[in-house]
Amino acid sequence: MGLTVKESYREKFWEILSDLFVGAKTEGKSGYVNLLRVKNKYFKDYLKPEIKRLINEELSKFPTFEEELYTKLYSFFHRYFSESGSIYFSYTPLYYKIYEKVYESGEEKLKEVITYSTDYEQILSDKEDVSLFWKTHMLYYIKTDRIIRSMKIEMEDEGFSFFFNVSDVELKKGNEKRQLIYELEKIEKDGTIILKVLYSERGRKTKVEELLKQIRKRHKTIKEETIKRAIRVFEKQSTVDYFINKDAEKFLKEQFDLWMYQYLFSQETSFTRERFEELFSLKRVAYRVIELIARFEDELKKIWEKPRFVFNSNYVITLDRIAKKEGGLKIIKEFLKAFGMEKQIEEWKELGIVDEDFKKEDILTKTLQGERLNEKYQFLPIDTKHFKELKWKILKAFDNLDDELDGWLIKSENWQALN
Repeated sequence: MGLTVKESYREKFWEILSDLFVGAKTEGKSGYVNLLRVKNKYFKDYLKPEIKRLINEELSKFPTFEEELYTKLYSFFHRYFSESGSIYFSYTPLYYKIYEKVYESGEEKLKEVITYSTDYEQILSDKEDVSLFWKTHMLYYIKTDRIIRSMKIEMEDEGFSFFFNVSDVELKKGNEKRQLIYELEKIEKDGTIILKVLYSERGRKTKVEELLKQIRKRHKTIKEETIKRAIRVFEKQSTVDYFINKDAEKFLKEQFDLWMYQYLFSQETSFTRERFEELFSLKRVAYRVIELIARFEDELKKIWEKPRFVFNSNYVITLDRIAKKEGGLKIIKEFLKAFGMEKQIEEWKELGIVDEDFKKEDILTKTLQGERLNEKYQFLPIDTKHFKELKWKILKAFDNLDDELDGWLIKSENWQALN
């Protein structure tokens, strides 16, 4: 039996709100994908039942308000969720007017301050940058990425079907640039070509010629261009930004109050007391939805702001600095005998610091005054990651290592590293 009209728009509202809150479905294996599953469970097991209870309570007072209540809830919330489930000015046209006012209100002040500046026209041309600031200043930017989903593609002209399986794709870390590669998984009985999608490692590329040979065992007439076209269609998936709102509750409640104000005062007719009570019922429900959504967003914020543990730390110190320290030459001799020296030399060669015929014995040279550091190799950098057993011995040779460091190299998420 089909749904009634009331049941239809009610279920449609919850389906849409679920999609907005959780974001576009993302496949693969990663902590982020697991987080989306938790977010979806939070919505279904807690947020939805709680709001349904409140809505039923409110509708017991205003039974004829049901359809309008759901419609207005959706018309507000759909404005502030992006495809990734981030909470900010996403689809609302309202922010254009707000930014226009913010910008224009400051224009006279700008003229006053930079009357004699030749860059005045340039500053006024940066209107979009000002808008972008006001749109994102309350957000933590996480990353920009493509949402990669499994997809079936019909190449109707050629009569072939492809299915791209992304279940083994691991979500990228940070903003690393990784290319997609494709391997033949199998060909179904109906002829559908299943391609497994993976991220490239160590410069691997898709071997289209090899794919062509494998697929032609079943489909004799398929062309290389057909495979390439299917891959191009698959790769045209949406690019989204991931954000965390610093104060989702404050932001959404402010926007709802503004939305309610505009609704009330844009109407030419006067409202009855019952109508006001219906709208305040809408506000109570909306505020509760906001509070429950913000609770999850606040947890994300805490996770993002939580200080990260330092997994590892090493130092890169040139040989001349070690040699100048008391007992420095003795430490260098220990380095030359250590197991990690071979890996260190490989690294030097990869970086082009030494020639292929370099020998570690050339680092020290004998003179009339005794052994000393060869000037040709005095600036070779020693990375302590290759010498775990000697790491602390070299650090003890420096009275105040931090004062002698030229700089820091940190491998981390951008936000944490900057902090």
